[in-house]
Amino acid sequence: MPSLRGGALVHEWRRSLAEASERGSFRVTHYSLQGDHAHLIVEAHGKEALACGMKSIGARLARAVNRVARRSGSVLDGRYHHRSLRSPREVRRALAYVLLNARRHLAKSRGVSRSTAPHLDGASSARWFDGWRPDAASRLQVSSGASEVARPRTWLLRIGWRRHGLVDPSEVPGEKV
Repeated sequence: MPSLRGGALVHEWRRSLAEASERGSFRVTHYSLQGDHAHLIVEAHGKEALACGMKSIGARLARAVNRVARRSGSVLDGRYHHRSLRSPREVRRALAYVLLNARRHLAKSRGVSRSTAPHLDGASSARWFDGWRPDAASRLQVSSGASEVARPRTWLLRIGWRRHGLVDPSEVPGEKV
């Protein structure tokens, strides 16, 4: 299996996700691809919508891997872990965790800290995120064109999480501040 963070695979995933990120009762609002798994923040209207949406997203990711790797067969183990986010604080933490997950892994392996210059993870939806701290956002390459992820509709993902502060791209999720 190739790394999910490979350039060709990230490109293929973005193309595929753009076609499926908004499916009525299911939306992918943010993601990050890691070497062998993906983190997603989604909105779903109930368990059935979540199950169907995740099945579709999993199939799209598998097809993207198989196209890029010129292989066939199963890619995912057919399961996912989910956690319902119920408070603004939980959503804020999840956003930072998903969008800055590569930074978290670098911190573990290479000692990256808050003082290391931040950059947006190319294997995530970070460039579409509109919740970066303004002083940091001006130094980042934030995109304004068409996004492969859906705009959030719930209060928690649009507004509520902001009560706990905008996200600083130099944060390292899970690091004690």
